[in-house]
Amino acid sequence: MLTVSIWIASSFMGLALLLNLYRLLRGPDIPDRIVALDTAYVNALSLLVLFGIQQGSRAYFEIALLMGMVGFVGTAMLAKYLLRGDIIE
Repeated sequence: MLTVSIWIASSFMGLALLLNLYRLLRGPDIPDRIVALDTAYVNALSLLVLFGIQQGSRAYFEIALLMGMVGFVGTAMLAKYLLRGDIIE
């Protein structure tokens, strides 16, 4: 039952990732593309966590945690660049 649930959740997350990548490529303006990139990052993290559950390994959860922190900092930097035009003051 858990295996079927993981496959269903992975397929939905993969579909959501494809839709986010479509918005990333075809977004009408830069803020929409930044939001799509952040959402795609979260979907990729969820796929990594689902794969970790399927494999039964804790290493994937630690990698997902590190990727989440890097993704947050990256999104914050892109938003700051969008607002001010400069990252480092």
